[in-house]
Amino acid sequence: MDKKILSEYIDACKLVEETEQEIKNIRKKKIPSMLGNVKGSNPEFPYQPQNFHISGAEFDYGDDRNLRRLEKALTERKEKAEEIKAQTEEWMNTIPMRMQRIIKYKIFQGLTWGETAEKIGRKATGDSIRMEMERFFKEK
Repeated sequence: MDKKILSEYIDACKLVEETEQEIKNIRKKKIPSMLGNVKGSNPEFPYQPQNFHISGAEFDYGDDRNLRRLEKALTERKEKAEEIKAQTEEWMNTIPMRMQRIIKYKIFQGLTWGETAEKIGRKATGDSIRMEMERFFKEK
């Protein structure tokens, strides 16, 4: 696991959110309906004229097929991003707690080295935190 994969984790989290929104938008497109009024009569005597309100989906087979394929592709993209998230989170559980905190603050939250050192506490400085992280990734 390296810094590149950690940055992919951030992108994977955003991608999951964006893909979920796109899937919701596609599902909204699937529901176009058409309303109409028609005139008819009673089926039995006396044959009096009546108005009927009808509604139905205004969707043809080609549109439906394309939207289903697009939704399937987006679902696959979301699953891949969730897989990257899961792998990264599993890896995070295997590293020391201090390094988990440093990675969380510096990479995931995007804080500066100085701000990260303040959050870590215990006389840490921005440079000491930076060097600790560099040594950790050299060992891995």
